[in-house]
Amino acid sequence: MPDEKPKATLTTAPPNPSAAPQKGPTINIGDEFGTAKRNLPPMKIVGIAIAGVLIVFGIVAFVQRAKPQGGGSLDNVVAVDLPGQDSVLVALTFTLRNSGEKSLWVHDVKGKLVTASGEQTGDAVSALDFDRYYQAFPALKAGALQPLSPEDKLQPGQEVKRTVMVSFPVPLDQFNQRKSVSAVIQPYDQPVPIVLSK
Repeated sequence: MPDEKPKATLTTAPPNPSAAPQKGPTINIGDEFGTAKRNLPPMKIVGIAIAGVLIVFGIVAFVQRAKPQGGGSLDNVVAVDLPGQDSVLVALTFTLRNSGEKSLWVHDVKGKLVTASGEQTGDAVSALDFDRYYQAFPALKAGALQPLSPEDKLQPGQEVKRTVMVSFPVPLDQFNQRKSVSAVIQPYDQPVPIVLSK
């Protein structure tokens, strides 16, 4: 078959040693470009950023933490034994100061006693019963002042001296060996009570 055309053969030219090397990025096909190693910043930078955010959050939480709206001191403690009941009735006289910027409304008043055997709490007796207790136990009247009752109001900056009476289910000798006794005043609209201890 004389009409057949010869097949073309591809030949590659030998490398030219005088040609410049190819410039530009080289791609390693073995690398995966969709991984965290390629798309995220280094872990050291992420760790420093998280630590910085946590420090700022901690400082803000510390500064903005709930604080009592007032303060004061527990000035006088008088306790009497309740005969046949193995408990004591305690008159707690204290100074209470409203250090907040708004009125302090008393919601609840309690007493707290800490002894070697644990902690006891008790509700304050009604202010209407003070005279009856003073007649039955005259020793309670020593140093006692006007009672503090729920719904009493202190204006900003106001300071008052008041008394509350609380009963604790412990004998008098155990009360006298106490670690501490406190008047606990819980204002309305406040998460933290005012604790006056001695």
